[in-house]
Amino acid sequence: MRYSSEHKQKTRASILTAAGQLFRKEGYGGSGIDGLTRAAGVTNGAFYGHFRSKSEAFRAAVASGLEDLRLAVGQLKADGGPSWLKNFVDIYLGAKRTCDLGESCALPSLSPDVIRADVDTRATYEAELKRLIAEVADGLAGAETQRSDDAIALLALLTGGVTLARAVPDKAFGERIAAIVKQRALEMTTHPDTA
Repeated sequence: MRYSSEHKQKTRASILTAAGQLFRKEGYGGSGIDGLTRAAGVTNGAFYGHFRSKSEAFRAAVASGLEDLRLAVGQLKADGGPSWLKNFVDIYLGAKRTCDLGESCALPSLSPDVIRADVDTRATYEAELKRLIAEVADGLAGAETQRSDDAIALLALLTGGVTLARAVPDKAFGERIAAIVKQRALEMTTHPDTA
């Protein structure tokens, strides 16, 4: 039976969504093809019709996760005007820090596995990360180089902050970590000459 291109696109999107959630939740090593196909509700044949391997699905999930973050930043900038950065930091250290791990941001949840991934996956990650940095930098104040540097530092601070706050079992300590990171992130991206 031949499927329409729309059906194929929906199947691929379903697999990619399930793979992204499973890789975030269980890590690359904790997720096998059987688990991916079960989570997506497809057969192994359907999976291999879209991805040649688990590593290719992981690469696509990483790219998709970083693209989703970049698009969300763009939307926050469009909707929030000058307050976009505060809104971004609030969401990142709030809802995206406390949501189910399968729904968490790709940066803190997938980056540790990217470190151990093949060169193609790492190159894909780098390319998407550079796009994300450019999107964030475009919404910051200061000279071009300063904005890019601030975007890198901001993303690293937020990612590390979420990682630390998620890792501790003491909820109050996790909240303290998030509050400190939020304060520092906003201080770091506000320059006296543009405030």
